[in-house]
Amino acid sequence: MMETFPAKVNTETSSPPQSSSSSSRVTVASIQVNLLFLRSLTGILTILEIVLGLLVWALIAGSWYTASPAFGWVMFVSILLWILTIFLFGIYLTDTQEKVSAVPWTLTIMSFNVAATVLYITAFIANAASVKYSVSWHDYNNKAAAAFFACLTMIAYGASAILSFLNWRGSGSNAATSQATGNNPA
Repeated sequence: MMETFPAKVNTETSSPPQSSSSSSRVTVASIQVNLLFLRSLTGILTILEIVLGLLVWALIAGSWYTASPAFGWVMFVSILLWILTIFLFGIYLTDTQEKVSAVPWTLTIMSFNVAATVLYITAFIANAASVKYSVSWHDYNNKAAAAFFACLTMIAYGASAILSFLNWRGSGSNAATSQATGNNPA
């Protein structure tokens, strides 16, 4: 009976095959993080949008913005898009777009980036048109700097919109997947 045991059961241990992307994924608290996304153009633009958006609303929040309704609009746009961009960043970073295939990610991401670009155009114009010298240089400088950073944020979202459009128009692959892995057809 014992002579047939090795023929029936393999007692060798082996490690799972190493894939080429194993170094680009890290598991943190049972959540897999895609590090390759951080080095992709989409990842860099998303981080830039988060940082610049934070600067816009922080500079406006640090001034007396309630005196003009235009600054209320800038605050609304910058905070809303900042929160949504952080949410989208989390989706990219955890590869949720690969796990939730029911969502048309290509169209969703392109629509978000186009809408964000248009909203930031209006916020930039409202901000720049409403910057006036006030009693405090601090308020003036904050609002002028916020207009500058709103323009940069608008450009970053515009670049993301173009990249998303090219991916949507491209090979028919999932834009979020191809952008997050760096396989951009553009």
